[in-house]
Amino acid sequence: MCTTIVEKTGITGSAKGARGWFSLREALVSYDHPFHVQLEHAVNIDFVNHDAGLDARVGVELTIDSARELAQALLAAVEAAEAYEGRAE
Repeated sequence: MCTTIVEKTGITGSAKGARGWFSLREALVSYDHPFHVQLEHAVNIDFVNHDAGLDARVGVELTIDSARELAQALLAAVEAAEAYEGRAE
């Protein structure tokens, strides 16, 4: 059964796909059936630029624990970067 759990956010950045680098416009984070990892459900992250066609997509499938660890590492790196840039809150 599909969960219909999905969060979308606009982003600015770049990703490297099968045809090289492309600009990113959106990230989709869902909890649903994965395509590759052998799990019933996974946290799926798609980095996309719909305007650049089907090749402008990078997908990631993670266990819930791995997704939580990634989120914590991402926040820690952002906090360190903000402190480095003098933007700490």
